[in-house]
Amino acid sequence: MKTAVIPQVRVDPGLRAQLESVLGPDETLSEFVEASVRRAVEVRQAQTDFLVRGQVAWENFQRTGEALPAAQVLGKLQARLDARRKQLGG
Repeated sequence: MKTAVIPQVRVDPGLRAQLESVLGPDETLSEFVEASVRRAVEVRQAQTDFLVRGQVAWENFQRTGEALPAAQVLGKLQARLDARRKQLGG
């Protein structure tokens, strides 16, 4: 598969200098930009997925009138957080 080129973006010299000042050892500006774009795409996809799940839940609630109490939802989230922290050793 051929690679594609992201359009050039004009920035002021100050921003360019800031970008170059935060590059890691042997990291190129192109690598930094690619990594940044990848992260931005992941964030946008996560936001979209979140909104879709919320819309589905809202439509389900409107149709059925069934919902979980906030305390129960927060308890489930806390349990997931605690399990992940334990998994990470913290």
